[in-house]
Amino acid sequence: MTVKRTNALGFIFITILIDVIGLGIIIPVFPKLIQELTGASLSKASTIGGWLSVCYAFMQFLCSPILGGLSDRYGRRPILLIALLGLGIDYVFQAVAPTIGWLFLGRVIAGMCGASFTTATAYIADISTPEKRAQNFGLVGAAFGLGFIIGPAIGGICGQWGARVPFVVAACFSLLNFLYGYFILPESLEKDHRREFSWKRANPLGAVKQLRRYPIVSGLVISFTLIYLSGQAVQSTWAYFTMLKFNWSTQMVGYSLSVVGVLIALVQGALIRVTIPKFGQKNSVYIGLILYTIALVLFGFASKGWMMYAFLVPYCLGGIAGPALQGIISSQVPHNEQGELQGALTSLMSLTTIIGPLMMNNLFAWFTNTKTAPVYFPGAAFIAGAVLMFVSILFAIPSLKSYHLSIKETTS
Repeated sequence: MTVKRTNALGFIFITILIDVIGLGIIIPVFPKLIQELTGASLSKASTIGGWLSVCYAFMQFLCSPILGGLSDRYGRRPILLIALLGLGIDYVFQAVAPTIGWLFLGRVIAGMCGASFTTATAYIADISTPEKRAQNFGLVGAAFGLGFIIGPAIGGICGQWGARVPFVVAACFSLLNFLYGYFILPESLEKDHRREFSWKRANPLGAVKQLRRYPIVSGLVISFTLIYLSGQAVQSTWAYFTMLKFNWSTQMVGYSLSVVGVLIALVQGALIRVTIPKFGQKNSVYIGLILYTIALVLFGFASKGWMMYAFLVPYCLGGIAGPALQGIISSQVPHNEQGELQGALTSLMSLTTIIGPLMMNNLFAWFTNTKTAPVYFPGAAFIAGAVLMFVSILFAIPSLKSYHLSIKETTS
């Protein structure tokens, strides 16, 4: 059984890694393709690109609970394979897109197929023992870290032969991933652990409402959402902040993001396998959130470019909180609702990628406008992120206390 679990975990890690590499490949050339289809300036293309991102996130927000519920009914494997196949077809679709309308339709399809991550995390919950679940969730973060190092590098190289070539390469990665899963990936959810599909529960509101049945989960889900909303301070304004304050080039921004990818991969792929057993899940959440909060404040007040690299260390070390938090939440929900749970969490994450950039980019714009800003402060978004992260700690405290008591009662 241990060998089977280890093999299945390796399969799912490679599946997520290849999926993320496919997503990363198209990042460097997306602006160029938008310009090619619209004839717009880079400035205008960035606005269109923003709406394409919102379109993707909104469809993922709507569809994640549906596919999560379907995976509880029919098993993880078929839903994961359908999502991977759909993503591969979508890349082909976008590679031959004759108009910008096709590109928007492609983002709709990609958002619907983004449930591959929802189903993958439910798969990890299925095959993990309670004491290993948080550590195994860290593999998702490690795959994202590695994927977003490898993918953009491949995309940048392939983009030299045209803006559409990386989409073809991404399609090949996704379709190979589908074949890999079809022939190698076993089913993780046994038939006697499945449940009936319900449209009433297969929507963002219905899925989140279901989580209210689990008292410990409710506060942690709010904390989980605030963590991802806070993270948008870094994701949305990092390039703008460093270019404005330190005059970084696009190349330097790229290097810094590669460092982020390496650190995330190391922390979530290796370090949490030491820290979570040593400190426990509850303490790992506290330590991680405190490190996140401190790092965001440091980013906001950084006065030299090298400081941003130094402050990435505590920020990425804060990554021990996410898998630990997800492990605790997952442990409170039965096997036949793991897909619904992961669908609800993915839906909430998608919501933060809609709200977060609007909030953080506007904060950056407001506090860097010398004509209207009450005070010139480019790091305002980072401080807002730190405040949200601190609030997430406050929401987590009661639930983590209840979780600690329940563990004591179980072991006594």
